[in-house]
Amino acid sequence: MKIIFMGTPNFALTILKKLYDEKYEIAAVVTQTDKPKGRGHKIQFSPVKNFGLEHNLLLLQPKTLKDENLVTQLKSFDADLFIVAAYGKIIPENILQLPKYFSINVHASLLPKYRGAAPIQHAIANGETVSGVTIMKMDKGMDTGDIILQKKCDISADDTYQTLYEKLALLGSEALLETLNQFDSIEFKKQDDSLASYAPLITKDFCHIDWNKTSLEIMNLIRALKPNPGAYTLYENKIFKVWQLTDYPVYGTEECGKIIAVNNDGIAVKTFDGALLITQLQEQGRKIMSAADYLKGHTIKTNVFLN
Repeated sequence: MKIIFMGTPNFALTILKKLYDEKYEIAAVVTQTDKPKGRGHKIQFSPVKNFGLEHNLLLLQPKTLKDENLVTQLKSFDADLFIVAAYGKIIPENILQLPKYFSINVHASLLPKYRGAAPIQHAIANGETVSGVTIMKMDKGMDTGDIILQKKCDISADDTYQTLYEKLALLGSEALLETLNQFDSIEFKKQDDSLASYAPLITKDFCHIDWNKTSLEIMNLIRALKPNPGAYTLYENKIFKVWQLTDYPVYGTEECGKIIAVNNDGIAVKTFDGALLITQLQEQGRKIMSAADYLKGHTIKTNVFLN
């Protein structure tokens, strides 16, 4: 079976590695263009591109998927399947229709829940206890195609975006392999659009901690954004990312967001239904450190509001 693979980050890399290890014929790999990263704006290759270079795979990095030359080139491969995993851009319908059979996507949610670009973060932030992957026949909609196969996994109370991301990448590679191994007997299941929910791109507003929410909701947000991009709050107009919290059992009827205690263990802040102790943080432009270490060289005042 001849495959065109489309993907960019580590999630996609896990799946590409599985296809490569299982000796599937990978005619070409399509990944996003190289982008500058970090303070020095140094150009970095995507994980998928690095793997492709290491294993002499044919790489395509189109600036746009609407380029007719790209369509012609992809058509020339006469591929049986296009497999898409976290490519990062919407793929036009005329490209999805190029392979002999169809195009399939490995999506990190149990569709129709969490359609969109950031299903893992939204699932954790919403306090879900179960997630999974969906192998889906792609159509022109946003994650609306027919379901081929789904696999579930638990979301533990300790899972962060990073740990769940890794679990779902492995699960996705297993589900894809199972799909390919039983390709001749695939059955398609229509999605129930009435059950759909959405997981849009993560915005700066999404990352801003709302101390008016419950302690659990805030802790879920921290997990959902760890290790990247991180949830943040403002203290006297300074931006602080909050990386770790724990319940703080002593609180009164103070307003939400008020710093109610500062001690050797951290910074206690009132929430809607209790209080949380910030135990790890990062002032903008500085490194991540324990709250205890930060407080050795900085003063945080009580009765001031985080916002």
